[in-house]
Amino acid sequence: MEKDSYKEALRTLAGGVYVVDRTRKVLFWNNEAEKLTGYAAEEVLGRCCPENLLHHVDAEGRALCFDGCPLTAAIEEDKFSEASVFLHHKNGQLVPVVLKASPLKDGNGNIIGAVQFFSVVVSRDDFLSDLKKLREIVLQNKLTGIGNREFGENVLDRVRYQAINDNSTYGVLFVGLDDFKDVNERWGYSAGDNVLRMAVDSFLSELREVDTVSHWGGGEFLLILPNISTEELLTIAENTRKLIEKSSLKYEGAIIKVTASLGGVVAEKGEDMHSVLLRAVDQMHVSKDNGRNRVSIDK
Repeated sequence: MEKDSYKEALRTLAGGVYVVDRTRKVLFWNNEAEKLTGYAAEEVLGRCCPENLLHHVDAEGRALCFDGCPLTAAIEEDKFSEASVFLHHKNGQLVPVVLKASPLKDGNGNIIGAVQFFSVVVSRDDFLSDLKKLREIVLQNKLTGIGNREFGENVLDRVRYQAINDNSTYGVLFVGLDDFKDVNERWGYSAGDNVLRMAVDSFLSELREVDTVSHWGGGEFLLILPNISTEELLTIAENTRKLIEKSSLKYEGAIIKVTASLGGVVAEKGEDMHSVLLRAVDQMHVSKDNGRNRVSIDK
């Protein structure tokens, strides 16, 4: 097979692949490496790994570029090396990956560089385990007992990478309680807190094990639903809306009821998470502008 054929085969592999010479200067960067890191080939080719472009770190925060680099082991020790680490995406977030490095040799058996393969860690068990850990740390909202806004952003980022790796879909629902400000003003913040908890109970009754809900702020919530179709998203949204509408809260001799306006989207392949959020928020406002207590899905 010709050299260009080898390159083309590597370019279209499902996992990220890059090739370096003995000084760890990047000579090749495939399509999936661009998707998983956010860096285009032209931004990486010719640069040296010790420049720490991807800032590989292990679970203890140790920088691998200077201590424990699989590429260094492949080049200097002539051995296959593997490590589970985090890389820094161009947008700033940490991405969990498995690295596998192997030495490259010329026709005489001399090491001339190394090739490194990497893929995102997104097994279902790992994904659920990570969600559990996130729920147990400081990302939890003390009032509602669910994740806060930072939690939601972390989960959405992870779900997006899972969808890329699995070639699957995910959906987002943005929920805004209608006239929630009026509840606080009329009944006080204690009543408002109880209304938020009531709404959370409605969300949780509809969610699957892999779905998550976070308190975005005020009377707004973010629901993230991996591996879902537009029809399934609409069904969950409508059921949630009805449950909130039918719920009521007894407070100081009065009955408090609220409704919710929901906006939802199923993310497009490779879509930026901020774009997904913006579309969902826009759809929530469509619901509010068209009478409230309704669902709008961007199709």
